[in-house]
Amino acid sequence: MLTESELNKLDNHLNLVSKTFKMDEAITYQELDSIDAPDLYTEDDVVEVFIRANSGGTKLGKSDLLFSLLTSSWDDADVEMDDLLEALNRHGFNFTRDFVLKTCLTILGQGSRYEVEKFRKPGVREEIQAKWDDVSDAILDVLDFIRGKTYIQCDKALPTYLVLIPLVHVRYHWPKEWGRARDVDSYVLRSSISGAFGGSSDNLLDALTAKVNEMKAFNADELFNVMRTQGRSLELTEDRLWQMGYGSDTVHLLFNLWYRQFNYTPAYENNMPQIDHIFPQSMLRKVKADNPRTGRKDLMKYREADRNQLPNCMLLSREENGAGGKSDTPPDKWFAGKSNDYLDMHLIPKDKALWQLERFDDFIAARKNLIRDKFSNLLLPAKASIG
Repeated sequence: MLTESELNKLDNHLNLVSKTFKMDEAITYQELDSIDAPDLYTEDDVVEVFIRANSGGTKLGKSDLLFSLLTSSWDDADVEMDDLLEALNRHGFNFTRDFVLKTCLTILGQGSRYEVEKFRKPGVREEIQAKWDDVSDAILDVLDFIRGKTYIQCDKALPTYLVLIPLVHVRYHWPKEWGRARDVDSYVLRSSISGAFGGSSDNLLDALTAKVNEMKAFNADELFNVMRTQGRSLELTEDRLWQMGYGSDTVHLLFNLWYRQFNYTPAYENNMPQIDHIFPQSMLRKVKADNPRTGRKDLMKYREADRNQLPNCMLLSREENGAGGKSDTPPDKWFAGKSNDYLDMHLIPKDKALWQLERFDDFIAARKNLIRDKFSNLLLPAKASIG
C-alpha cells in the first residue's frame, strides 16, 4: 500500500512522462519530404525508411507500398488482386502480390525493378487497371501450362517464380506465338535447377524481355544465351546435384522429376509427400569417430551435411512416414520384404549388406551411382559445355 507522499510522487512522474511525449517541441524529428525537397530525399528513400521503421510490427515490403499507390486511384484493386491470387494458388502454389506487380511492370515496358516513381508516372497505374484482365489471363494461362505440361506441380518444386515472367511476357504480347512455343519445359527446368535466377535478377529479367521483344516469340536457346551473357550458369554439375539435399531449395524440384507417381497436390496440405532420411539422423548421430586429441571415440562421425546429403534422402507418402510408419526405422528393417519395384523407384542398392549402419559410406557411394545414372541427361558431361 502506497503512502500519500508516494502516490503524489508517482502522479508527478506520470505527468512528466505524459508531458514529455505529448509536446511536439520536446520530440526531435525530421520531416521526410520527397516532393517539396526532392534533392534531399527521394521517394525511394522515404519508402526505405518506412519499411525499416515498420519492421517491428506487421512487416510491409516495397510491393505493399507500391500497391497502396495503385489502390489510391483504383477502388477495386484489392478485390481484383485477391481474386487473381486465389485463382493462382488454389492448386498448391504461393504466388504473391510482389510477383504480380513485378510482372505488370515488366510486361508493360516499365522494367522489372521496383521504383516508386514508376507508380507515380502518369499513365502507369491507369494502364495496369485498363489491362488487368489481359495480364491476369496471361499469368493464369502460363500457370496452366506449367501444371499440365511440366513436372512442376506445387510451390515446393518451383524455387523461384521469376522464371515465369518471360513466359507471361510472351503470352501477353504474342499469344499465337505462345501457342507454338517449344522447349518451355526445358527452359523452366534448366533455369530453375541451375539457380540461374538466384540473387538479384532485375537486370536478367530486363535482358530476357528485351530479347523476347526483339524475337517477338519464345526461343529457349536464345534466352539461354542471354542468361550466359548475364553471367548466369545453366550447367548442372555433379557438385550442384549433390548440394540438393534435405532442406535445399531445389530438392523438391528434383523429386518432382524423380517421383512422377507421387501426388504433390493433395487437397489436404498435410498429405504432401515428405522427404525422409534413409539412415535416420538419430542413428547416425550415435556413430563416433576417433578423436586425435583424446585418443577416444568421442567425435560425431556424421555431421549434419553427411546426414542430410541427397543420397540419404528419399520421398515417402505421409502414410509411410507418419505414426506407425518408417519414422526412425533403420533401412535394413524398412527395406526388408520390399519389392524390387519399390527399391527401383527409390534407387536403393539391392545389396542388403549395404543397408547396415556400418556400411553407410558404401551405401552412399552406391546410391550416388544410381542417382547419377538416372539424371545423366541433365548432368554436364565432364569437360564439356552445354550448347
